[in-house]
Amino acid sequence: MKLYNNNYLIFAITLTLTISNPNFYTTEAAGFSINLIHRDSLPSLSPLSPFERVEAALQRSFNRAKTLIPADHSPQSPSTETVPDDSVYLMRFALGTPKVETLAVVDTGSNLTWIQCAPCKGCYKQKSPLFNPTSSSTYKSVPCRSRTCDSIKSANCQGTNGECSFTLRYGDNSVSAGDVALETLSLGPSASFNNITVGCSHTARGTFSPATSGIVGLSGGRESLLQQMGPSIGGRFSYCLVPILAASEGKTSKMHFGDGAVVSGARVVTTPIVTKNTGTFYYLTLVGMTVGNQWFDLDSSKKSVPEGNIVIDSATTLTYLPRDLYGKVEAALKQQVSLKQIDDQHKKMKLCYEVTNTKDVEAKIPEITAHFNGADLKLKPHNTFIMSTKKSAIMPTKKAMCLAFAPAGLVPIYGNMAQMNFLIGYDLVKKTVSFKPTDCTTAT
Repeated sequence: MKLYNNNYLIFAITLTLTISNPNFYTTEAAGFSINLIHRDSLPSLSPLSPFERVEAALQRSFNRAKTLIPADHSPQSPSTETVPDDSVYLMRFALGTPKVETLAVVDTGSNLTWIQCAPCKGCYKQKSPLFNPTSSSTYKSVPCRSRTCDSIKSANCQGTNGECSFTLRYGDNSVSAGDVALETLSLGPSASFNNITVGCSHTARGTFSPATSGIVGLSGGRESLLQQMGPSIGGRFSYCLVPILAASEGKTSKMHFGDGAVVSGARVVTTPIVTKNTGTFYYLTLVGMTVGNQWFDLDSSKKSVPEGNIVIDSATTLTYLPRDLYGKVEAALKQQVSLKQIDDQHKKMKLCYEVTNTKDVEAKIPEITAHFNGADLKLKPHNTFIMSTKKSAIMPTKKAMCLAFAPAGLVPIYGNMAQMNFLIGYDLVKKTVSFKPTDCTTAT
């Protein structure tokens, strides 16, 4: 069986519109689509063994969960693509005039798009050359006390010559700091978007990979790249993620923006996006879970369910449930699953089973349903269990499956494994997320 390792995607974007406005805004919500290619469908870029990649992927999922901490708890394009890295999803794009191609982390939990720039006094080592703003004719510094500077939560006025600067501190203690600017961002060989708000980092340290130059912010914040595309896509985007085994066979996932992102038809269920003061994450309201025929409330000690109690995030592998609810789900599975329980080979997951015959696994896993406000999502085994294999020169190869849920810290997260084989559409104008059970290997 193929290992369930790194859930990384490659974005190959093909636009179906012509953008004439110099600032790339259009009066109508045109549409364009991208292919999402799972990293396992390509030759590995990692020197790690398959088992080590599973272990690393699990650790990254836990690290990712630490970064999604709300502020009140803690300090047009013919084509473009993102390529896989051992720790993140990377998007290929170009900045400046002339264009300087670079790779940066695709992050739906970040607002500001930033890359490392020269001079870089305290930066991590990256494989590609640093972007030099003095070599770009379209680079524009943003002054302090300007509307652009005031709209960026991470901005301050500590830059040189009265320029707007930013400081970002992530939940895993990574830091990036530098100047805020307006720059031309290009996707593919012929489409350029003017006056995109970006960060030009001169200090960056932490868990960033040498293959990356920074972060592409695709969150709900005002300064995210997605929000800056808002008028051209009507605030709508959708994606359909193929299961990991299908991805390893070369099947691609799909992502749509604008008119093509509307999710409609039979079996569509819709739940509201709950707006919170952070303005960054996409919050939904989880009401409870069903395991087999056992229903469990979110928290039996509370009379009502708090709205916006879980973040939906395409960049997190696992699903992190509120601790009370997780405990009930785990206990129900222990009662209902007739497989031998074993310790996690990675020493990270709480509930694992030995797999001797992969063909009968699905029959022995009860159906789990996630109940959101107005939307019940029936999950399959590929949504709820992660598979791994440990090879040994002494012992026979062991196959195991572990529950792809974990108890949450501050922020419960609905991860991307639980989203596979659903067409999921976001409407940021109506403030809804829609789900449609779909065979994503055949979706267009």
